[in-house]
Amino acid sequence: MTSEDIKQSLKLYIVLSRAHKAINEMTHQFFQDNGLNPTEFAVLELLYHKGRQPLQQIGNKILLASGSITYVIDKLEKRGYLLRVSCPSDRRVTYAEITDKGEAFMGELFPKHEQHLHELMSALSVEEKDQAITLLKKLGLSIKDLSY
Repeated sequence: MTSEDIKQSLKLYIVLSRAHKAINEMTHQFFQDNGLNPTEFAVLELLYHKGRQPLQQIGNKILLASGSITYVIDKLEKRGYLLRVSCPSDRRVTYAEITDKGEAFMGELFPKHEQHLHELMSALSVEEKDQAITLLKKLGLSIKDLSY
């Protein structure tokens, strides 16, 4: 491992970080323009695509602390996008379920989100996107194998 190898790794980290930041800023602005924050969108997207979910598991599925989930669920429930539904067989479990209003909202918003992401990624060809996916997966999986 040479000093050039180390510098190249640092450069890759910086380039990845800047690309991630630029994409996040644009997607967060898209959500804001549509009346949501990224967490609210993530919860609605989960329910839209996966159906009813136990409240206790939503945080893990969208990588958010459970304390914040209650706040987000409350906000989305007040807007009529989801309901809390008690589990008939276990009183300890409460589900979040998307409403017809939430379904209609996401049915309109999600295709726009997909198109927006497609536009953000348009600098890369299909082949380059495939290469990026392969390389980033390889990098991510290799890091899981490292132990410090």
